[in-house]
Amino acid sequence: MNIFQDFTDRINAVVRSIAGEGAANLDLGKAIVEPPRDPSHGDLASNAAMVLSKPLDLKPRDLATQIAVALARDPDVAAAEVAGPGFVNIRLAPAYLHRALASLMVAGVDYGRSEAGGGRGVNVEYVSANPTGPMHVGHCRGAVFGDALANLLAFAGYDVTREYYINDAGAQVDVLARSAYLRYQEALGEDIGSIPDGLYPGEYLIPVGEALAREHGPLLLAMPESEWLPLVRDTAIAMMMAMIREDLKAIAIEHEVFFSERSLTAGDPNAVAAMIAWLRERGHIYEGRLPPPKGQLPEDWEDREQTLFRATAFGDDVDRPLIKSDGSYTYFASDIAYHYEKFRRGFRTMIDVLGADHGGYVRRMQAAVKAISEGSAELDVKIVQLVRLFRDGEPVKMSKRAGEFVTLRDVVDEVGVDPIRFMMMFRKNDAPLDFDFRKVTEQSRENPVFYVQYAHARACSIFRQAEAELPELDLSPEALRKAPLDRLQDPGETALIRRLLEYPRAIEAAAAAHEPHRVAFYIHDVASDLHAHWNRGKELPQLRFINATDSESTLARLALVHATKLVLSSGLAILGVSAPQEMR
Repeated sequence: MNIFQDFTDRINAVVRSIAGEGAANLDLGKAIVEPPRDPSHGDLASNAAMVLSKPLDLKPRDLATQIAVALARDPDVAAAEVAGPGFVNIRLAPAYLHRALASLMVAGVDYGRSEAGGGRGVNVEYVSANPTGPMHVGHCRGAVFGDALANLLAFAGYDVTREYYINDAGAQVDVLARSAYLRYQEALGEDIGSIPDGLYPGEYLIPVGEALAREHGPLLLAMPESEWLPLVRDTAIAMMMAMIREDLKAIAIEHEVFFSERSLTAGDPNAVAAMIAWLRERGHIYEGRLPPPKGQLPEDWEDREQTLFRATAFGDDVDRPLIKSDGSYTYFASDIAYHYEKFRRGFRTMIDVLGADHGGYVRRMQAAVKAISEGSAELDVKIVQLVRLFRDGEPVKMSKRAGEFVTLRDVVDEVGVDPIRFMMMFRKNDAPLDFDFRKVTEQSRENPVFYVQYAHARACSIFRQAEAELPELDLSPEALRKAPLDRLQDPGETALIRRLLEYPRAIEAAAAAHEPHRVAFYIHDVASDLHAHWNRGKELPQLRFINATDSESTLARLALVHATKLVLSSGLAILGVSAPQEMR
């Protein structure tokens, strides 16, 4: 049961009754029901009177009063009051809360699952790191964010495709090939000396050189670069992608689609040329000159006639070049062609998860998607900010194996998967994140991942204790669903029930905003409520979850613990974090 949707429907019915024949002209979608900012104001709050009074030619407080009077007659409402300029605050009857809790347990592992997505296709593209080396910790944050977002959207009823865009074209993969060629020479016994500036120094390329030596022997040494470069490049990219897949698997991430950038320029006409022709037919491309950029001119800026996309017609601040002076395509041209290909695959909602250095990419790509879809598709670009690594407050030095950065594997090997996945989600994606190796593994309430996982383990421990102390008590899910929940009257128990009943709304709101960190925040609040009530039981024995002399209260409280365990497990699963039965 989604109590917020339930009361949205009830309030809308009241408003339609008040409106009479004018109900057909009301936009009821603007009216929402949510938790009040101050819990002392009640269980629910609605803005219905604020957003619907004008079309009804009523003052907001007058409409709110009529709504409150009607709701007060509802047996599931303990009180309905008007607040401020026209909000309606609602206190729910205890019996309603208990029925909703029973409904939660009936739903079981599907509690909170939504049909809001209606099966609509969503393409979530994340990681998409250049295949030039192992995953580093910056890639890790985007990977975890994208994967959790995909899990969240699937749970909210969307048909999700997880995609990785392989940047296997352009100068950076040629640098990779030249770096691998040095390691190939080394594998053949040559002294390569120090790695020249501009090439990749990491030891991870040694196996690539060895593989090339096994496959080709010394044959590549006799070839000019124009011949050996594509051979070495293909082998290096394939081995780097295999390593990246393994790195991702180490944090439980697998993509369904790997799309090659190079495939966009294969064939005649290729995908980029076809996209440019399509846009040109519709007047979105022209030949012209761009004004010089403000400030100091970049060294590569040219004042010349060139092929430009009318990005300003779709919300960007400047038109964008598609073809370089040497006749090759710009990165932007390939990016448009790639999103056009997604559109042709049927995606009308696309989400790109990108690093902190892509802030200038957002408006131009959103403009491009508007153009290629003729306004029928939307692109949401989620920028993931940097991760700063610390150990006991001191910055962590770079990895010897990578040569330039700390690898994802370095972090996994030291702290494990769960702390990485949870902590990467315990801050909004566009805020910088400090990750301290010691703090994310310490067993204290100051460590959010431990705090939440311990709440789930504590719930499991309560059941083990109940089975040991009350072996005759039926603790099956069926028995818990029939528990006398009206025995749950303590404010701490009621607060926990209210929190659990927020879960369906929390899921839908997080999915609509494309913000999976909200799930991490929510289950941390659930854990806090459970720990707080458990601690009250240490001081007040009558509030303990297990009371050997009162089987009815015990069964009701264990039902509440079971419901809490279901929600914690569900939220952790969306984040890709385990829900341990016990913690040592």
